[in-house]
Amino acid sequence: MERKLFGTDGMRGTANTYPMTAEVALRLATAAGRYFRQDKKMSHKVVIGKDTRRSGYMIENALTSGFLSTGMNVVLLGPIPTPAVGMLTHSMRADVGVMISASHNPHHDNGIKFFGPDGYKLSDAAEIEIESLFQTGVDLCLAENIGRASRVESAAGRYVETAKSTFPTGKRLDGLKVVIDCANGAAYRTAPEVLWELGAEVIPIGVEPNGYNINQNVGSTAPEAAVKSVLENNADVGICVDGDADRITIIDEKGQIANGDQIMGLITKRWAEKDILKGGALVATVMSNLGLERWLEQQGIGLHRTNVGDRYVVDAMRKGGFNLGGEQSGHIIMKDYATTGDGLLAGLQFLATLVETGKPASEIAQVFTPCPQEIENVKYIAGNAPLENEKVKAIIKESNAILAGKGRILIRESGTEPLIRVMVEAEDETLLSQVIGDVVQAVQSAA
Repeated sequence: MERKLFGTDGMRGTANTYPMTAEVALRLATAAGRYFRQDKKMSHKVVIGKDTRRSGYMIENALTSGFLSTGMNVVLLGPIPTPAVGMLTHSMRADVGVMISASHNPHHDNGIKFFGPDGYKLSDAAEIEIESLFQTGVDLCLAENIGRASRVESAAGRYVETAKSTFPTGKRLDGLKVVIDCANGAAYRTAPEVLWELGAEVIPIGVEPNGYNINQNVGSTAPEAAVKSVLENNADVGICVDGDADRITIIDEKGQIANGDQIMGLITKRWAEKDILKGGALVATVMSNLGLERWLEQQGIGLHRTNVGDRYVVDAMRKGGFNLGGEQSGHIIMKDYATTGDGLLAGLQFLATLVETGKPASEIAQVFTPCPQEIENVKYIAGNAPLENEKVKAIIKESNAILAGKGRILIRESGTEPLIRVMVEAEDETLLSQVIGDVVQAVQSAA
C-alpha cells in the first residue's frame, strides 16, 4: 500500500482543508490508537504537543477525541518543541507521541507527526498500517473503557533541564550576548530560559506568538531579523530556530549566516577531536553541499548520504551506529541527546565551541568553502507529474552529462508540498546558472 496521507515528515496541509481537517485528525487518531493498542496492555498513553498556530487547538481537540474513543489516555503537553515530544514520549513511557506542527511553514498550514514509544518518528511501514486502519475504520472501545485526558504543566520544564544537561559540565555562557529567534513558535519560552539559566545575556526575538505570526519574517528560514538584532546589539552570536524548533540557523557577530551544513561540519570536527564521533562519519542527505563532503574527506571523516528527510537520516544513523547527522536545512540530530532534530541543542553545541576556543563566532561558523549551489522550487498543479514529462527527462539527462565531473544535479518532489525542488551544484557559476535555468524552465512548462 502506498502512503497517501503521510509525506516525508508526517501529514501536512492547509488547516481546515483536506487532509488537515478536524474530521481527518479524529479518524487518524482512532486508527493510530487502535494500532498502538494491539499489544493488549491494560493501560495505554499518548502524549500530544503542538506549536503556536491557532489551528492547533482544533487539531489537538480532534486528536484527543479520537484517541480517547479507542481507550487511550491522553496527556496534553501544550506548546513545546518537536524534539521535546520525542523525549517525553519515551521518558513518560507513552505508547505514542504526537506533534501538531507544520514546522517552518506559515500559520495557515498545519501538520501531524507521530513518534513511537522509543521516541523516534514512525517507520514507513507503521504509517502504512495506520493509513490502512484509517481507510477501513476501527471498532471503538466500550463506554466504560473510554480514555481520560489530562494536562501536564511540567513538560516544558523537563525539556529545559534536559537541554541544559547537554552543555559541557562545568562550562557556562557568562559574558556571552546571545540573540535567540524563536520564530514566534514552540520554543518561545524554553529556548530563552535555557540560555539565560546557563548564564548568557539573552536578547529574545520572535517570542510573542499570537496564533498567526509563526515563522512570519522571523525564524531559521527568515534570519534577517536576527541579523539586524545581532548587529544592533553587538551580540556575540544569533541562534534562529523554526516554528517547531527542530532546525537551526546561526548568525555570527558580523551578521553572516551559517546553514546546517556549516554547523554540522563544526560539530563533526569538534566531536572527532574529542573522540566522541561514533562510526567516524557524519550522516547527511543528498542535499548537503559537495564542499562539505570534500572538506570532511580532508579531515579523515566519512560522509554517508541518505534521501531527503530527517527520518531517513535517523534511520541510517541507527542502523550504522552513528551519533551525528542532519540536513542542510538545519535539522541536526545528535543521537546521544535526542531522537530527532533539535535546533536548541545544536545551538548549544555551537556555543560550547565558542566557550572552549575563546574565538569569535565568525572564526568558527564557516568551516568549509561551499561549492556554488542553487536551489529553486517549482510549484505544480496537483495531479500533474512534471518529472514524468519526456522533455523534462531529456533536459535532466543532458544536464547530468554536462555536469559530469564538474558538479551534480538533484531533482525531487517535495514530500510535504506540491513542489519540484531543483538543486544544482557546479564549480563554474556560469555553468550552474545555465543548467538550473534550463531545468527549471523545462519543469515549469510541464507543471
